[in-house]
Amino acid sequence: MAPPLLTIADAGVNLGDRWLLRGADLSLHAGDRLALVGPNGAGKSTLMKLLAGQGEMDEGTLWMSPGAEIAYLPQAPQIPPGMSLRALVTAGMDDAKIGHKADAMLMRMGLDPLRMSDGLSGGETRRVSLARALYTKPDILLLDEPTNHMDLPTIEWMEEMLRQHRGALLVVSHDRAFLRNLGTGIIWLHGSKLRRRDGHFDEFEAWSDGILADEAVVLHKMDRRIASETKWSREGISARRKRNQGRLRELAGMRAERAKAGGLTQRSMRMETGPADGGGQLVLEAIDLCASVPITQHSANEDETSTAPEQRRQLLQHFNLLVRRTDRIGIVGPNGVGKSTLVRLLLDITKPDSGRVRQGFGLIPAYFDQRREALDRDQSPWTILSEGGSDMIEVAGQSKHVTSYLRDFMFDDVKMTQRVSTLSGGEQNRLLLAKLFAQTHNFLVLDEPTNDLDIETLELLQEVIADYDGTVLIVSHDRDFLDRTVTGILAFEGEAKIVAHAGGYSDYLVRKKATEARQTDKSDNKKPKKSAPGKPKTNRPARLSFRDKHRLDTLPDEIAAIDAEIATIETKLAVPDLFQNDPDLFHRLVDMLAAQKDSKDQKEMEWLEAAEKAEALEQGGHQD
Repeated sequence: MAPPLLTIADAGVNLGDRWLLRGADLSLHAGDRLALVGPNGAGKSTLMKLLAGQGEMDEGTLWMSPGAEIAYLPQAPQIPPGMSLRALVTAGMDDAKIGHKADAMLMRMGLDPLRMSDGLSGGETRRVSLARALYTKPDILLLDEPTNHMDLPTIEWMEEMLRQHRGALLVVSHDRAFLRNLGTGIIWLHGSKLRRRDGHFDEFEAWSDGILADEAVVLHKMDRRIASETKWSREGISARRKRNQGRLRELAGMRAERAKAGGLTQRSMRMETGPADGGGQLVLEAIDLCASVPITQHSANEDETSTAPEQRRQLLQHFNLLVRRTDRIGIVGPNGVGKSTLVRLLLDITKPDSGRVRQGFGLIPAYFDQRREALDRDQSPWTILSEGGSDMIEVAGQSKHVTSYLRDFMFDDVKMTQRVSTLSGGEQNRLLLAKLFAQTHNFLVLDEPTNDLDIETLELLQEVIADYDGTVLIVSHDRDFLDRTVTGILAFEGEAKIVAHAGGYSDYLVRKKATEARQTDKSDNKKPKKSAPGKPKTNRPARLSFRDKHRLDTLPDEIAAIDAEIATIETKLAVPDLFQNDPDLFHRLVDMLAAQKDSKDQKEMEWLEAAEKAEALEQGGHQD
């Protein structure tokens, strides 16, 4: 095996009251595409800074291969003002004169290469920084939450770019679909230790659960032994005799080891909420909504509504929507297309150009704003939740102490009293969820709730949504999260057009691809075909072609066979240490799995197209 590009050995970071990292070992090799996972606050971002050479260890060593180049995307990147975006991406590059590559990358991310860096939003700053990192083609690429504030087309493009990266890649992300499509191994940060497992991301849960179960058994045995030895030490003078001093020293050592091990597991998080009583079946109705925004930026004092129509960009045109109780709707589309604006229109926060929104009787919304405007950054989590000075808070019909409630959301006593501005993005999102869930509501509106959240928190949020008896509206770029939470999709598809689809995001993609395929076929078949001479025209009833009928009959079995093959490949990929023992086989299996999934998608689209033809013919045959 080739030597590593980067190695840390026995690394430790001490926060004063605890070790964030202790005895951490990690090596990165060319070809590694590793996911770094762990709960919020475990030290993932700290570790990434250490690897990037932007932090200091209290103990341990760091080694990097001579001449190796490293690029690092932090959670909150900073870029200098007064530069064009093209200049930012190409700064310091030998081929800086070849600006078209940088231009293509920036435009693919929805950014103007000639735009100046002054006044960029947080999401735009991340995209510029990501473009810079990808453009450099480094030997080592470190990405901390790269999918945050990225739309789905950009995420899918980024996946393809990163799959082509030949160096080492380490990525922190909560996006399970992104990690599933990209990663070849997992680095788990747990209890200040690093553990590595090569293989598919879907194997992480079973693997980590097994480790936690083993740790629980070991610590339980240690606790019982300490208790027994402590009882012996207190039994009398015999325990204090000189010949028993070794036993006492052993007891002290066990106590020290137990203290170092900490709890059985990371403190588990709890989430609960409940809808308010009342409210009817009608949640809201959008009637002929039209909305637009200025094409050019305005000053804060300028009236946007006075902008001439030709200077505005349409977001919505004659949009109609009926939302009923218990609906679970996801909203998807590229950045800047108007997803958040649509949410604010439906909540009557923003007024439309024309049309109206009729809200149902007794509607009480709870709004998760991705900008976190509901959080006072100068206050602490404790003061935000104890409005009015009360120590108690009511959640899901039960009274709870504020301190206990915050602990359910993984806030320790120190974090409870810190200013919100000092908390991480994930901690601020958890606080906003805690604030919302403590309110009375029957309409849960979540605008990009998954940003910065760890996987454990996402799974708990999914459970809350599944058990919620009210209505849910979610804007998200997280494909896996949408598939697990919504039953319908509103998709922005360009030119102020919003299309409704039943099912999750994966179902939407299948239908979208099938629609695009049909449109392609129609364009190819526009040219009229010449009929054979001498054959009179007949009025025979329209029939399904032999090919389409054959595909309808045979495709289900073919799809089932592909499903079986996918299951077989995934079983082989689940073999422990497969990547380490036989990397060539691992890569072949990954490629085979991708090919089988592509084949399944294609056959499903073929079947759907044939089924729709059959349905259209059947409906036509029943017409008078």
